[in-house]
Amino acid sequence: MTFVTKLSFASGDRDVLAETVQELKSTLERKGAECKGPHATPAETVRVPLYKQLRAGDEFSPWSYDVYKRSMEIHGADDIAREVVGRDFPDSIHVEVEVDQKKPLGHRRD
Repeated sequence: MTFVTKLSFASGDRDVLAETVQELKSTLERKGAECKGPHATPAETVRVPLYKQLRAGDEFSPWSYDVYKRSMEIHGADDIAREVVGRDFPDSIHVEVEVDQKKPLGHRRD
């Protein structure tokens, strides 16, 4: 059975995100892992209301910032995927990992 490791990255710092994901892709290619991505999605603008007191009422202008996202998939290469998932990423990057198990075509379930 083959495993597909899906990595999702999100950050407010586009430069750090792009550099980190590109470095990761280069590492995967150098080690011979099959990698798809990185895939970018449009930036999402997040708006945070700011109140002058601890309760709703008088407000300052909302604080807004952009969140940039990238995603990648590692096919097979379980040992390399495990190494990648265990590495330390910059604090400004949120990382989510999902592992799917793929069965080869033509195999039947008993």
